[in-house]
Amino acid sequence: MKTPDTNLSQPVSAALRFQAFDLLATLVAVVHVDGVVLFANAALEDALGISRRTIEGSQLPDCFTEPQILRTALDGAGSNVFAALRYDAWLKRANPEPFPVHVVVAQTDVLGEVIVELLPLEQQAKQDREERLIDQAQANKELIRNLAHEIKNPLGGIRGAAQLLEMEIESKELIEYTQVIIHEADRLQSLVDRLLAPHRRPHLVGDVNIHEVCERVRSLILAEFPKGLKAARDYDISIPDFRGDREQLIQAVLNIAHNAAQALAERVASGDGEIIFKTRIARQVTFGKQRYRLALELHVIDNGPGVPDSIKDRIFYPLVSGREGGSGLGLTLAQTFVQQHHGLIECDSVPGRTDFKILIPLP
Repeated sequence: MKTPDTNLSQPVSAALRFQAFDLLATLVAVVHVDGVVLFANAALEDALGISRRTIEGSQLPDCFTEPQILRTALDGAGSNVFAALRYDAWLKRANPEPFPVHVVVAQTDVLGEVIVELLPLEQQAKQDREERLIDQAQANKELIRNLAHEIKNPLGGIRGAAQLLEMEIESKELIEYTQVIIHEADRLQSLVDRLLAPHRRPHLVGDVNIHEVCERVRSLILAEFPKGLKAARDYDISIPDFRGDREQLIQAVLNIAHNAAQALAERVASGDGEIIFKTRIARQVTFGKQRYRLALELHVIDNGPGVPDSIKDRIFYPLVSGREGGSGLGLTLAQTFVQQHHGLIECDSVPGRTDFKILIPLP
């Protein structure tokens, strides 16, 4: 077996040896036992808000609110007291607020060299929440599809039987009853068709300009709410086109914006309702268990009353609505369409500001 070379030059060799760490979503630094950073990955660079060139060569313990804990851990790793150590700490960054991380200190096969892995606790909680959301959306999709198919067949039989019955009876009052049956059967059929829509229509992929999508939705919303509602734009025009289904994305954004407009009923009546369509590029983001170099961030923000607390955790579930008479399908279908683009929808809502954020990977 070849003995590891402990005399590799720094920092060129470090960049080559540890470049795979740049693919990780977790924060990773390779340090000498004296605390000097030999390599910092892109995730750590983003988290600290300072350049990799500045981090490398500096003292990693100084990045923590309690540096002595890491110094002790590095001493222990260097003297072979342990092979790996875990503890929780607070990591300082460019802005004033430190954030909590779970620290993993582990030896490498090179003498005097230690890997320090930092797992942001807030990021871990966010990833757990996203994973639950994705799993729930998948379960909902299967449930909806199976349930819709089960409802569809007997529904047709009920409607047909009501029509035949209507042809046989002469009483006007009884015909009114058969009309109720036919009308309700049609209403349920329409609901079932909407439930099955994402699974029936083929995924038509082409070049998509997200601002054309936003402008289409904006014009539709303003046509329906011509008075009392302002639809503002805050676009990053540098966002490139990407491959996707334009009509699906229009429907997804329209469902969100339409929900926002309906939630703004009181503000629209008083003339100060507002929806903002905002686009940005997010860099080095992780969602759906994957890390992406670039992603589209599309925000649909309104100044309405906010999502009721009673349904905040369930707004993407089918048939859950905070509005009287709502079908509870708009956000479910929007989430389905966005997930078909390997994306995700998140919601942050407080009274006076609700922000639905669509994340879609960019090439």
